[in-house]
Amino acid sequence: MSIQLVNQYVIQYSTNIELLSQQQGSRLAMAVRTGNHQGKQASPVDQFGALNAQRVTGRLEPKSRTDAPADRRWVFPADYDLSQYVDSFDKLRLFTDPGSAQVESGTNAMARAKDDEIIAAFFADAKTGESGGTTVTFGTTVTTSAGGRNVSVNTGGTASGLNVAKLREGKKTLGKAEVNIETDPLYMAAGMTQLDNLLGEAQVTSADFNQPDRPVLQEGIITRFLGINFVRSERLGTGTDDASGTSTPCALWAKSGMYLGTWNESSPSMNQRRDLRGEPWEVYHMMTLGATRLEEVKVLRVWCR
Repeated sequence: MSIQLVNQYVIQYSTNIELLSQQQGSRLAMAVRTGNHQGKQASPVDQFGALNAQRVTGRLEPKSRTDAPADRRWVFPADYDLSQYVDSFDKLRLFTDPGSAQVESGTNAMARAKDDEIIAAFFADAKTGESGGTTVTFGTTVTTSAGGRNVSVNTGGTASGLNVAKLREGKKTLGKAEVNIETDPLYMAAGMTQLDNLLGEAQVTSADFNQPDRPVLQEGIITRFLGINFVRSERLGTGTDDASGTSTPCALWAKSGMYLGTWNESSPSMNQRRDLRGEPWEVYHMMTLGATRLEEVKVLRVWCR
């Protein structure tokens, strides 16, 4: 056997392409109202407030007119795109064709951008009025005060994470505002840290709450509790809570309280760029959409350390 065989050693490379760990698909779009639009802005709904009936105390009294509070909510589009190239010169040096992986990767990026628009709209300024000229801020008042939309970070424990007490406080606040919690699906966006906090609560893991037909836990992940459906998201970020500390703002909302408007749904295209050397193929994604709160009382911010 020749000792020169080392010069003929080979290197074997994989013929498989696999995406690295990432959120695949939108997780929040199914938990909000949706619609399609055109133009520079759109109004998804005209709103009328509650009225109080007047008691009649006499005979043949003159009628008095009652005007219902009326408003209009607006959503504004934001544009996204993503361009990737597959150079023809590079393809000659590859075992694999990366085109399909680039399409999938771009589609996932667009889905995450969709979730980011919804997450930003939870607590961002909303626009109302005849043409969107009035700004409605979310505010920082806690739920223990009149009109508060923030569940304090100290609910259920000083500077605490997500717990049953915060869920109860949030659902109570929604119900007191006459949100139809019996028929309007309730959702909460929370990260793995917050869901793990809940696993430490005896009520969550109790067999009394985990019925075979409606389990709270699925493969050790909390999917539903107290009538609230959990949507896991690691894209919530952090903010300054009501105790001047840094916390995660988890959103608790009724489905009818959030809206995602689509001007152009993301769809990939592949085109050959003959204006560039090597005439590479371009994998291109573009999308136009916007999100907004539809009603302040239907969205809560739950602070979690």
